[in-house]
Amino acid sequence: MGSEVRVRFAPSPTGHLHIGGARSALFNYLFAKSQGGKFILRIEDTDQARNVETATEKLMDSLKWLGIEWDESVDVGGEYGPYSCMERIDLYKEYIQKLIDEGKAYYCYMTESELEAEREEQLARGETPKYSGRDRNLTESERKAYEEKGLKPVVRFRVPEGQDIVIDDAVRGKVTFESDGIGDFVIARKDGVPMYNFAVTVDDHLMKITHVIRGEEHLSNTPRQVMLYQAFGWETPRFAHASLILNPNRQKMSKRDESIIQFVEQYKELGYMPEAIVNFLSLLGWSPVGEEEIFSMKELGEQFSLDRVAKAPAVFDTDKLTWMNNQYIKEAELERVLELTIPHLEKAGRLPEDMNEERLEWTKRLVSLHQEKLHYGAEIVELTELFFKAEIDYNEEAQKVLDEEQVPEVLKHFLSELEELDTFEAAEIKAAIKSTQKATGQKGKNLFMPIRVATTGQTHGPDLLVSIELLGKAVVTARLKSLL
Repeated sequence: MGSEVRVRFAPSPTGHLHIGGARSALFNYLFAKSQGGKFILRIEDTDQARNVETATEKLMDSLKWLGIEWDESVDVGGEYGPYSCMERIDLYKEYIQKLIDEGKAYYCYMTESELEAEREEQLARGETPKYSGRDRNLTESERKAYEEKGLKPVVRFRVPEGQDIVIDDAVRGKVTFESDGIGDFVIARKDGVPMYNFAVTVDDHLMKITHVIRGEEHLSNTPRQVMLYQAFGWETPRFAHASLILNPNRQKMSKRDESIIQFVEQYKELGYMPEAIVNFLSLLGWSPVGEEEIFSMKELGEQFSLDRVAKAPAVFDTDKLTWMNNQYIKEAELERVLELTIPHLEKAGRLPEDMNEERLEWTKRLVSLHQEKLHYGAEIVELTELFFKAEIDYNEEAQKVLDEEQVPEVLKHFLSELEELDTFEAAEIKAAIKSTQKATGQKGKNLFMPIRVATTGQTHGPDLLVSIELLGKAVVTARLKSLL
């Protein structure tokens, strides 16, 4: 194995990029960056029944959106290609045949019903199910007899008996598996297409992968892969299995779990910033030096190391993610925030798709008004609701303010001041409030709270003067008249 660090992310094109897969890709990418190595994107598409036609493109789009770039893959090539498993079938067949010729693999003709019956018998005896080895030592005549019946075989790897498979895991330390508990596993289906464990082992070796960094759920695959490395006489890469990601209820996540948004594309559609997603995912099972929590991709690449990846499960804290995204939105250029928010206002029917210059300028000020509090783009629809409806339903808290005895006098004077304004801008509105203060003798909360509630329906919110200006003279005066 060469001295250059080479890592890979090898997703199956069966759907959108899951946050767990995104974290694995990110950890590999950051480790490559920290070591001056190469990050390879390989497509594990051997499970043809589950593959989705556009999934590869969507996976790559999501990775690019996150800012994860690869050095070799199906789109950019590289000296170890092809980078799609189904384009490597002939290559796998050579290695499968090599194991068969050396007696390290064999043909198995058991049917699905026979395997299921075997499994049920083992469970009934209280045993852990594994392949019995029925076809381990078939004679040539026995093989021919099965084939004359029209049975097509799978290829099974002959697991060595009585061995301890020891994995020196960079995260979990030494992990030992007993070969006797594994059973001879399938390495090629009846159609000759290899199984995952075989294809990934051959590809990792031929592509000179030095470190295999992935989620803990793959740990059980590792002894099978290690045995294949040993059978071929190849050097084993360094394995590192990051902790599980638990949902906010500290339970193991499933793809049907509705307590959490699970796919990168969904976060993109909701108007999250990729930098925030990357920052958040990096801290799911990895801890930096010090107390800082906000990092750029460059800073993460400089700091990342496997010895700070935790064994303990990481909890996906949705509140922390929205907080972190808000930190990024607050610091972002307004144009960037507009890109996150305007599509949602258009989708909600609040804005036309083709805005004139005046309407666009108004929208910029509206979004800017809420940028400080905005957690993600789609939230702008709820935050700005009061700017798009003619009448307000005052809640109990608001009504309590409006029931105060000084309110009619304050609103009456404020309305008369507004009606006299030639230009309806924040400075003039501020002057109108001052005039109302002089005329009524009310000030502070007794003055500002009735005006805020009457015009916006809220007891707290963004800058009052700008809010009133953006609502417009017609809307504000209509709301005041309705109350009076």
